[in-house]
Amino acid sequence: MRSDAREAVFQTVFSQLLGGGLDRAARGRLYQKAKLNEDEKAFAERLLEAIAAHGEALSAELNAAVLRYADYRIYPADKAAMLVALAEIRYFDDIPPVVSVSEAAALARRYSTEKSADFVNGVLGGIINA
Repeated sequence: MRSDAREAVFQTVFSQLLGGGLDRAARGRLYQKAKLNEDEKAFAERLLEAIAAHGEALSAELNAAVLRYADYRIYPADKAAMLVALAEIRYFDDIPPVVSVSEAAALARRYSTEKSADFVNGVLGGIINA
């Protein structure tokens, strides 16, 4: 499922935000642990490439959408979930934006807090409805 691929991408982006990052071999182990098939792996790699290529623009768009919060005050898990979703929204025409928002809120709920899920949903909802 693409949800599993998104979660693997989220974990990779989260690691990068914390100053780490995962090389290709580590991502491969993460994909194996998530039991991703070849299509899901390809989707995850394509999504990571979009985030890498457009990360600064995506971060700037998120910062502009989060009016009351300085970037450093946003939980890294929330930011990682929003970056994954925003990359899908901007660069994956085959995925409805509401699906990306819903998946990001689910990741925030799982890896952050219940309030984070509402925050992520609100920020991304504002972006897609602007």
